[in-house]
Amino acid sequence: MTFFSIFFALLIEQLKPLRADNPVYAGARALAAKLEGSFNAGQAHHGRLAWALMIAAFCVPVALLYWISIKLGPLAALIVNVAVVYLTLGFRHYSHFFTSIQLALNNGDEATARSLLAEWTKRDTAGMDVSEISRIAVETALVTTHRNVFGVFFWILTPLGPVGAVMYRVAEYLARIWNEPKMAEREEFGRFASQAFYWIDWIPARLTAAAFAVVGNFEDAIYAWRNFAGRWQDEAIGIILSAGGGAMGIRLGAPVETVAEVIPADAAMVDSINIETEAPVGEEASSRALQSTVGLVWRALLLWMLLVLLLSIAKWLG
Repeated sequence: MTFFSIFFALLIEQLKPLRADNPVYAGARALAAKLEGSFNAGQAHHGRLAWALMIAAFCVPVALLYWISIKLGPLAALIVNVAVVYLTLGFRHYSHFFTSIQLALNNGDEATARSLLAEWTKRDTAGMDVSEISRIAVETALVTTHRNVFGVFFWILTPLGPVGAVMYRVAEYLARIWNEPKMAEREEFGRFASQAFYWIDWIPARLTAAAFAVVGNFEDAIYAWRNFAGRWQDEAIGIILSAGGGAMGIRLGAPVETVAEVIPADAAMVDSINIETEAPVGEEASSRALQSTVGLVWRALLLWMLLVLLLSIAKWLG
């Protein structure tokens, strides 16, 4: 059932992509803001309570709905599964930004590419050249794809099923929104959300990196993973980007000489401490890197689908 749930959800999303400002996401944003406003008194335990309430607000109704659907029969359970996967997946939420940036760079329109990248990543892109635009677009695409697709795949395959997928996406959102760099007053409040998502994403991040290695240049991906993942302050992002860059033969992460000046985009920040003097393997990012990223993501998606299919067959036979 899991394979068909994912397959149908992906098919529906290709035909009718879910907008990033859909009512479900808008409700999540509103509830997260309300909980922060009600509980944020500058203490870590307030953040733990708010996090638990937010997770429960979404996971408990889904768990009840899924339990009822199982009682009603396989078709009802399949419909609920497809609906949950469709709402939690974000395969095409931001693909229009990536595609538009790619087209702009191919047409030599750097100004439009910078404007689109700024709108997508919410960072200052003034003065960026083609290489930097391409690098940041690739990094953002890889991290976003992991969190919106592959992380969801992992958790829906666990015994938690659709509840796990919902928990993952809500936990990811809270870790991001309650730890925005510009909100220093949220540091203690958002600490637990960040720590919780670290462990929730520990296995999925490594599976995504492994998938990139398998469908790309395996040796370079593993080498970059082992030797350069520590250049990022966020461990999971470092693993994903180092492996993804190595798999494509592209250098990701800020150059060593300017790494201390880099401002993070969606947590993709390079650590300025303990930086290796050796440069990562691969070529400097260019507009061609965006096409390589599309190919890598689709191959990784097919690999995940194959694994899901094999697991579903094994479960059915068992």
